[in-house]
Amino acid sequence: MDQIIMHPIGTIHSPYKESKDIPIQGIFKSKVEGWIELKHKYARGLKDLNKFSHAIIIYYLHKSKKEEIEGKPFLEKNKHGIFAIRSPHRPNHIGFSVIKIEKIKENKMYFTEVDVLDGTPLLDIKPYIKYFDRRDNVVSGWLDKHFKNGNVPDKTIIK
Repeated sequence: MDQIIMHPIGTIHSPYKESKDIPIQGIFKSKVEGWIELKHKYARGLKDLNKFSHAIIIYYLHKSKKEEIEGKPFLEKNKHGIFAIRSPHRPNHIGFSVIKIEKIKENKMYFTEVDVLDGTPLLDIKPYIKYFDRRDNVVSGWLDKHFKNGNVPDKTIIK
């Protein structure tokens, strides 16, 4: 299979109009709110999602026009392989975020912990399920040194 065709199911809206304003992860600016507007034909797919506290949103990083095999993440001066970082400049420009669901009304889902550019095409939504998605004894590679002993890196680096 050489080609996969996907179509957006909706649009992600956020206060972030430029990528330089987005935190490296939404959890670092947990009160910022965004919302998703699904195409009306998918609105019934939101049924029962309001019973979950969090969801995983999968989206197309539509502003990235380049592909890198290595990149420099915000917390490092060293380059790492693209699959060891969360850069938008990936081979398929796919991003994901874990978000906190605030409310769902008709074809709109409001959420916090947003780290997505306004106008980003949404590809899918999946419920975050603690029984499946949480792992114990996790090692986070080169990032572990930045969060040693429960510390959070300097907020000025995080944006």
